[in-house]
Amino acid sequence: MKSEQSQRLMERARRTCPGGIHSNVRANWQPTPMFYDRGQGSRVWDADGNEFIDYVLARGPLLLGHSPGPVIEAVKRQLDRGLMYAGQSVLEIEAAERFVKLVPCADLVRFSNSGSEAIHAAMRLARAVTGRTKIVRFEGHYHGWFDNAFWNYAPPLNQAGPRESPQPRPVSRGQVASDAENLIVLPWNDLALAERAFAAHGNAIAAVLTEPIMCNCGAIMPRPGYLEGLRELCTRHGSLLIFDEVITGFRVSLGGAQQYFGVTPDLATFAKGMAGGFPVSAVAGRREYMEEFGTLTVTHAGTYNSNPPCMAATRAALDMLSADDGALLKHAHAMGEQLMTGIKALGRAAGRDVHVRGVPTAFFVSFNDREEIVDYRTSTTRDRDAYGRFWTALQERGIRTIPEGLWFVSTAHTQADVDETLAAVKEAMGA
Repeated sequence: MKSEQSQRLMERARRTCPGGIHSNVRANWQPTPMFYDRGQGSRVWDADGNEFIDYVLARGPLLLGHSPGPVIEAVKRQLDRGLMYAGQSVLEIEAAERFVKLVPCADLVRFSNSGSEAIHAAMRLARAVTGRTKIVRFEGHYHGWFDNAFWNYAPPLNQAGPRESPQPRPVSRGQVASDAENLIVLPWNDLALAERAFAAHGNAIAAVLTEPIMCNCGAIMPRPGYLEGLRELCTRHGSLLIFDEVITGFRVSLGGAQQYFGVTPDLATFAKGMAGGFPVSAVAGRREYMEEFGTLTVTHAGTYNSNPPCMAATRAALDMLSADDGALLKHAHAMGEQLMTGIKALGRAAGRDVHVRGVPTAFFVSFNDREEIVDYRTSTTRDRDAYGRFWTALQERGIRTIPEGLWFVSTAHTQADVDETLAAVKEAMGA
């Protein structure tokens, strides 16, 4: 695999950009963060001309694959009509109508630009409507990089505190301790500890904030009854249940993880997957809560919110996903199911303890000798070095995945892609 051009571009980028990159998560691509030239369908080409079957998919947004034609054409048409108006357009109504038709909790929806913004808005709204301050969140869950949410994503275990009562740990330098004063951090998938937290702090808890599937740190599924238990606790204590569906929204099912599991939150946030790769996010929920934005007593703002090109992309993407009873998404799930089953079988054949968990369109591969992975601390038992070697071997064979182990599958992946990928996995396992 050639990398000379990416290396030259990285040297050039470092002269004007910190670290040569514009998002810190792009720094872990070894040996050199790569530069890309184009993408089409399930494939991407880098600056050196290397071709890859892509399971990174921009870390999730490209649910429809690279450069989906109907989305691109819809945006092109809008670009000739205008970029932004500092006012409303019919496109945002049409996008919202499609959104609320698909998402169970969505009586009303507000659009913004990034998942971090949507999470920030949901936390503010929950505190406003309950008059309370505390948010329950979980170890290993990622809710964006803003200071009020960027805690306990992947803390070193020797600094994390007791499992039953983890210590709030900032993820970045520059965060201040006071931002954690209104957070209650718990291990995920342990309903008894959630009940204990409500017994101690129920009158102060504004919301429980959770990924319905722990996608960002292992694609860990909820235990049977766990999400239902959180729903009951919030209802009983007058707190709001917030699902962070930034990854799971429209990817797990057309109605997101809330439809998949049959558990309806009070509020939910969305971003990746809903606009074909364009920067759009949303906070949605029950009318009685969302109307607080409409009364202007709770502020949600943004110059770029619901800009017409992104709304055109959202409308087109949701039309594509919902057409023919969700045929495209069903195809993606079928391709992902074959990959999950094939990787497990090839791992066993190679004599490796391979875990493949999650859902077919967003699953995690790791090397573990532990049978059950249920939360952040059990996820740390994986052999990172072994997966690093596996990831490198795949990359050298034209298969692009996320270095940590998360795989995304798009509607553009084909049977030929799956067959080629599994052949590469077999070679990589041996290597």
